[in-house]
Amino acid sequence: MMPFIHLGPVAIPTFGIMVAVAMVAAYYVLRADLARRNLAPKDSALAEKLIAVPCLAGIIGARLYHVLETPRDLFGDPIGQLFSRYGLAWFGGLIAGLATFLWIARRNKIPLLAILDAGSPAAALGYGIGRIGCLLSGDGDYGVPTSLPWGMSFPNGLVPTTERVHPTPIYEFIVACAIAWVLWKMGAAQIATSGPTLAKGAGMGHPKNQGFRSQGAVFAAYLVTTGVARFLVEFIRINPRSFFGMTNAQAASVLSVIAGVALWWWVNRRQPHEGRESTPG
Repeated sequence: MMPFIHLGPVAIPTFGIMVAVAMVAAYYVLRADLARRNLAPKDSALAEKLIAVPCLAGIIGARLYHVLETPRDLFGDPIGQLFSRYGLAWFGGLIAGLATFLWIARRNKIPLLAILDAGSPAAALGYGIGRIGCLLSGDGDYGVPTSLPWGMSFPNGLVPTTERVHPTPIYEFIVACAIAWVLWKMGAAQIATSGPTLAKGAGMGHPKNQGFRSQGAVFAAYLVTTGVARFLVEFIRINPRSFFGMTNAQAASVLSVIAGVALWWWVNRRQPHEGRESTPG
């Protein structure tokens, strides 16, 4: 593994490089989704704001959540813990990033469910690419020892191990890309079945609910699929157990799945009502 790329006296962390790649990839996906939903034109700076600012907030939130999980270590060495080169918690990043994402959307007067749907494929893809940064840096996100032929060791990682372990970041990358593809296809079907109101006649930033009766479905699917994926991969990760024998990430995943199912139920429950409202006569 290669935690750093050395250019003379400068050491560039490979995790940071992959985070930048993830942000660029997510930006292009989000920009395309905003355009096809008529939420913002492709030459708008909205996609840049919705990626750059929440990503920064997400990194800070992930770091803070990680150090707060072990308060004894934080109080023992607060500077070292806060500015360590490794240690990010997915749930903390999700909370901070999502809150910032919604704040920007609200300031731009974009319906929250519409922007959450648009941002879901980009979020899934960005997460997957970011996991490759974890693989390159060997920051401890790998799994338990395995005898499978694709097991890997991380002798030069930030959290080194000479044992052959599950390369869980690769598993998560593959699954995240698959989830992103499914969510993108769901978005296309969502727009195609919503009639011309959203696709052509709504105007930038103001889609009509009557023409888009399934707003929130893509985001609900994102919460469920990513929650299930993270819950399952934790069984072969090295994270410590806490709640009812689950890791913190598994507990957060359960909440994500519950929220996704609840949102999916609410979206489908309101569709017939909105359909009656939008029917002439």
